[in-house]
Amino acid sequence: MKGSLRKRKKAHGLGLLAERVAVGLLYLKGYRILARRYKIREGEIDIVTRRGDTVAFVEVKVRPTLEEARAAIDFVKRRRISRAARSWLASNPWAAPLTWRGDAVYVAPWCWPRHEIAAIELDLG
Repeated sequence: MKGSLRKRKKAHGLGLLAERVAVGLLYLKGYRILARRYKIREGEIDIVTRRGDTVAFVEVKVRPTLEEARAAIDFVKRRRISRAARSWLASNPWAAPLTWRGDAVYVAPWCWPRHEIAAIELDLG
């Protein structure tokens, strides 16, 4: 049990580090961070950003390779992100007239992080 707990703590710490890397990358690209780790019971969003008239709900994935990080965003994860995005939008009515999209930032050791615009198809209906 101790090894399992240690692995989870290490993974959590690595995830938090990846989020900080992603925030830095997005900031350098001109995005303003609106929220981090937005959670509801049915899902969560790692980062909510805005640049111009677009609000992006960003999922951050860290894996041994960028391709593995990309593949880690499955249907269930997209559904959870969409639910959280609907909740965030309901709580922030000022964002209604803006464009919304689901982005991703992939992080892997010894690679530049990759920001993929519109990587996640959101179900906001």
